[in-house]
Amino acid sequence: MNIHEYQAKDLLTKYGVSVPRGIPAMSVAEAVKAAGQLPGPLYVVKAQIHAGGRGAGKFKNNPTGKGGVRLCKSADEVKAAAEAMMNQVLVTKQTGAEGKEVQRLYVTDGVDIKKEYYCSVVLDRATSRVTFMVSTEGGMDIEEVAHKTPEKIHRVAIDPAAGFQGHHARTLAFGLGLEGNANKSGQKFFAALYKAFIELDASIVEINPLIVTDKEEVMALDAKMNFDDNAMFRHPEIAALRDESEEDAKELEAHKHELSYVALEGNIGCMVNGAGLAMATMDIIKLYGGQPANFLDVGGGANKEKVTAAFKIILADKNVKGVLVNIFGGIMKCDIIAEGIIAAAKEVKLSVPLVVRLEGTNVEKGKEILSKSGLDIIPANDLEDAAKKVVEATKKAQKAA
Repeated sequence: MNIHEYQAKDLLTKYGVSVPRGIPAMSVAEAVKAAGQLPGPLYVVKAQIHAGGRGAGKFKNNPTGKGGVRLCKSADEVKAAAEAMMNQVLVTKQTGAEGKEVQRLYVTDGVDIKKEYYCSVVLDRATSRVTFMVSTEGGMDIEEVAHKTPEKIHRVAIDPAAGFQGHHARTLAFGLGLEGNANKSGQKFFAALYKAFIELDASIVEINPLIVTDKEEVMALDAKMNFDDNAMFRHPEIAALRDESEEDAKELEAHKHELSYVALEGNIGCMVNGAGLAMATMDIIKLYGGQPANFLDVGGGANKEKVTAAFKIILADKNVKGVLVNIFGGIMKCDIIAEGIIAAAKEVKLSVPLVVRLEGTNVEKGKEILSKSGLDIIPANDLEDAAKKVVEATKKAQKAA
């Protein structure tokens, strides 16, 4: 689950992480009012969308103008910046060409920046440890830094049994070359950041840039936080921060039915049980010249209701011109899955080619049920056969359209 920058900073502040003072605004009038509540004389108006690269982004209505982060020197400039951003579509390298509409702003106090750095806390699955990554190259894409100058990224892994220790904080601070009061401030900052990451069940906390002010204070000038969806039952206050307007409508619907769904840009809908099998299905579709329209894992306990919901979600994408169902009947038997597919296809009035590959318990019964359904279902013997057939059928359907 993602949240906005201002929400992340509010959470981090409660753990002692230092951030510039800021006030969220849901309208131009609120942005102007926020400026009046800040000391000034410098203000920063920031578009709030779930995407990075806002400062370098461009608005569709003014592609040659300024981006989604603007420095202002007066309340009048704050108003002008807010008017230019609010309800406009901001396109960044992370939004894709369609961009995202700005519905919230964040007005912060301007700070004097002495130096910019990068800092993130993530779970490194290779070591099974929470890991800090810091770099002196703040404000840049960490991927670019990793590619061009990997030696400038310092990593510190935390033993989960021992937790964050003083030597971790010192290693991080010295790794960034912090000295004097900035070093002390940085050590406190890193300790607070780790505590927030663990106690809030975050999956990532990224501070880019991390700054040292002219007063030698380490602060989070920007903040991005993602959370483990499976832990949100422990954090209703965080779950309440969810901004559904920032999420794909199909992904929201999938979440309600406990389906793992991610929309993609292809035209072949995929319904699979198991994340690994879903990835393999998308890969083989691409291998044979097709483009998957989604990742959709219905889970091991798929039933009629889930299959029906999955079909509806897949077909809600107008780009879908064919569907591949790839089910391994382990926990759920293939004959039960076949009945669910038939019921779902009839209920949603399927009008695009449907290729079904079943394997596992009662597979022959499942295939027999599909063959006698009276529906125009294309059976497949294995995954390779299924991929070839769905790509061919989809191309024919597109030509016929």
